[in-house]
Amino acid sequence: MTDFTELKTLVSGPVLTPDDDGFAEELVSNNLRWVHTPEVVVGAVSAADVAEAVRFAAANDLPVRVLATGHGDEAAITTGLVITTRRLDQVAVDPAAHTATFGAGVRWSAIVAAAAEHDLAAITGAAATVGAVGYLLGGGLGPLARSHGMSSDYVTGFTVVTAAGDIVEANATENPELFWALRGGKGGLGVVTGASIRLVELPALFAGNIVFAEENIEAVLRGWADYTQTAPINVTTSIAFVRMPPLPELPPFLSGKTVAMLRFAFPGDPERGAESAAPLRALAPAVVDSIRPMRPIEVPSIHNDPTDPVAAALFGGLLDRIDENLVTALLDLAGAGKECALVSVELRHIGSAAAVDVAEGSAAGGRDASFTFAGVGVLVPPGIEPAVRADGARLLDAVAPYLSPVSNINFATTAYLDPALFATCWSPATAARLANIRAVFDPTGVFAFVPA
Repeated sequence: MTDFTELKTLVSGPVLTPDDDGFAEELVSNNLRWVHTPEVVVGAVSAADVAEAVRFAAANDLPVRVLATGHGDEAAITTGLVITTRRLDQVAVDPAAHTATFGAGVRWSAIVAAAAEHDLAAITGAAATVGAVGYLLGGGLGPLARSHGMSSDYVTGFTVVTAAGDIVEANATENPELFWALRGGKGGLGVVTGASIRLVELPALFAGNIVFAEENIEAVLRGWADYTQTAPINVTTSIAFVRMPPLPELPPFLSGKTVAMLRFAFPGDPERGAESAAPLRALAPAVVDSIRPMRPIEVPSIHNDPTDPVAAALFGGLLDRIDENLVTALLDLAGAGKECALVSVELRHIGSAAAVDVAEGSAAGGRDASFTFAGVGVLVPPGIEPAVRADGARLLDAVAPYLSPVSNINFATTAYLDPALFATCWSPATAARLANIRAVFDPTGVFAFVPA
């Protein structure tokens, strides 16, 4: 058994083992399905803490993993050393340069708020509570993907602790190969302790969410699928079937109901946005219609994702296309009147600007895909997991003929456990280049990332 006495003297933040008070709390994930029990967890308060932890792990043959907000967890961690980054929570905006610099523990909500103080916007993910760095390392396909591209395209630099315990910068001029890899290559390259991104001016945004009642789900899904075939290049939409919980705080027309939520975002003049949204508004009577002129700080309300941690099973990936047969299969799984253990089944329309790589290139996978899909099953009450797994398998069977040959690591939710699925998250050429860069920056495999 490793003696962690020395590590505790080297690190300023907490160093906790399973016998220490606070160990479990330090490792709580956003997905409560996973209870992490590594040999030790280091709560880093600085890049220097991370460097000391990595050097100690390498010297003691301990695999290193990183936990920020825990939105990407797909398995319980039971070995090695975990570094938590939530204390690296500083955000600084340079309004003249239109940039934001932030620590690895920062969530998108903090960046969005800081940028809004200067009438600037970050190209973020759909959920405000997601950790920005972890999201960016996988590419990032958010509510403005078709108009503004992948979120990782806006990264200007990373601060990284390498497997040797060195703190380095990775940007267009310093360690450019590492910079290329970190924009979409996700892990196995180092521990990112901070990042900088370009912010954009977004003076006008017409966006929001239309909620349709259960009896209109089929008409809305078929109509939305048709809409995506000729949608304006700068309009990003998505649709989700959502089984709302029976909660007294919800209005009666939502509590315990299955609804279709159609999300819409158009960056530009509200009048033109309204014209683009009109065909979607005409699909069926709306229960709620929140599409309106919106400030950038309100972007997370487009998807209005839940913010509280929950135990969940996720099923996701990328699709090349959708058609009537797929629509029918999804309606059979989770449409009106169907018993389905998944609380949400979602499709997002991507492509357009997201299909265009940055000029210098990046490792982000899935640019040639046209849609994402995701199913979520909440593992409450106890005993529901077999039904969730069964309906998740039905979802995966339904989309199988439509899967993109190249997926994206942020959406391929079980890729860390499945070598075959992991291999699809990048093109063969990109995967080979990533493997070479990992071999340079982590020759002994300090960072546990690539599945065996």
